[in-house]
Amino acid sequence: MDRITETSPRLIARITGAFFLLTMLTGIFAQGFVSEKLIVFTDAATTASNILAHKSLFQWGFTVYMIEMAGQIAMTALFYVLLKPVSRSASLLAAFWGLAGCVIKTFSRVFYIAPLFVLGGPHYLSVFSPEQLQALALLFLKVNNQGAAMALAFFGFSTFLQGCLILRSTFLPRILGALSAVAGLGWLTFLSPTFGYRVFPYVAIFGLLGAAAMIVWLLVFGVNEQRWFEQAGLVGRSR
Repeated sequence: MDRITETSPRLIARITGAFFLLTMLTGIFAQGFVSEKLIVFTDAATTASNILAHKSLFQWGFTVYMIEMAGQIAMTALFYVLLKPVSRSASLLAAFWGLAGCVIKTFSRVFYIAPLFVLGGPHYLSVFSPEQLQALALLFLKVNNQGAAMALAFFGFSTFLQGCLILRSTFLPRILGALSAVAGLGWLTFLSPTFGYRVFPYVAIFGLLGAAAMIVWLLVFGVNEQRWFEQAGLVGRSR
């Protein structure tokens, strides 16, 4: 990996942008076009009916969530490589915070898929009434949401620190660092999930703005290789 970054940090930046785009698009699809379409958190019966009527879509949502997490893990690792010349220790800390969020969010998806195991009348759950199974399914989905909120708090720490590193870098525009830092502060509202969900529409605006700007820059421009090598102490290695 060190040899790759020394020879082509711009390529690494573009790959990072591609994984960032994959993460954002899959997350928007799974959340906006599957979860919000099928799940009604105030009505267990309607939620159960929606899931059973659109079982394939619900399962596809789980698959897309997994792709999202795979993309985010790759993106987190590559951001560590990109920002390592600024501060190896701070970049590593940001990566660990990001990976912690990925682990929490990935595990929470177990509760997303769990309703399929309790709905539809499996024989071993016949001791429970349909209403009890519907309530249990909705409980699993609420735990999934709570886990995702916890993950956002860790992503907030990671994104804020990455923003600070970009502000200190010489190879990426400082406006990207400022946008990332603001977005990170926004995700930190999920240290209190109740408050985080309350202000989510406003936080999401800054988060999406910062993510879109970062993706476009990384895909189109990458990084300034000469300045990246200079800050990494590898002057004369750029191509």
